[in-house]
Amino acid sequence: MSFVYNIVKGLSKLTVTYKQPYPDIHMLDFKIVNAFIIGNVRMRKYDWVIVDTGISNSGKTIVRTGEKLFGILGAPQAIVLTHGHFDHIGGVEKILDRWNVPVYAHSEEIPYLVGEKSYPEPQPEVEGLVSKMSPFFPQHYLKNIIPLPPDGYVPCMPEWRWIYTPGHSCGHIALYRESDGVLLAGDAFTTLKQESLLSLITKKEQIGGPPADLTPDWENSRRSIETLRNLNPKFALPSHGKPLQGASLLKHLDLLIINFQEKAVTEQYGDQPNL
Repeated sequence: MSFVYNIVKGLSKLTVTYKQPYPDIHMLDFKIVNAFIIGNVRMRKYDWVIVDTGISNSGKTIVRTGEKLFGILGAPQAIVLTHGHFDHIGGVEKILDRWNVPVYAHSEEIPYLVGEKSYPEPQPEVEGLVSKMSPFFPQHYLKNIIPLPPDGYVPCMPEWRWIYTPGHSCGHIALYRESDGVLLAGDAFTTLKQESLLSLITKKEQIGGPPADLTPDWENSRRSIETLRNLNPKFALPSHGKPLQGASLLKHLDLLIINFQEKAVTEQYGDQPNL
């Protein structure tokens, strides 16, 4: 069934777009997922970092974009992974073929990244074409992953700190810069319906929780969204969907938390129309 995955690869390759949603944040929209290059070209600060790497054919595009932005002689200082699902680590090997740089992830995620543990099986019963494809998505394994420091410090990104946001995976993290309230949310929440191929193509705004087919722990996912909401972020860039900012961002997060709570009540007690 490799042709199923080839559909996703083809969509990613044919529709990739470059965007600069923030002065020092460069976003590569591979349609099914976003990858980020963090570095301020205009300020001539060439200390740049890659955050997540898309699927297997995304690595070359990330390399070309980095060389265009920072010059062919410049190299990123590091790769930081929000987690280890195939659509976030697929490009790592191609990037490492070009640059020998460290790769960082949360210590709880590393056993899955190196193949010591396996992620739970995707849930194909979740509604949507992408969810039906999920059992055929490949698993990549990496070597020499370095655990992030336990205090929230992000190597090579001194203005940022990592926020532990488990649920979508055991070692999922988000990245937050307190000075301007910028949040790289990873898959803690999305701004489209990731399970739907049409939503992926149109990018119609529809904030939701993490991708349902690959999320085993919804209670921790809810707590993680609350953690991010309590930061009062001003500008959020999810790995799936468009950026959100300001009052709209906080409103959407509040509604998402309420939706999680209502779902939990319904599952525990059944429909309660008088609540």
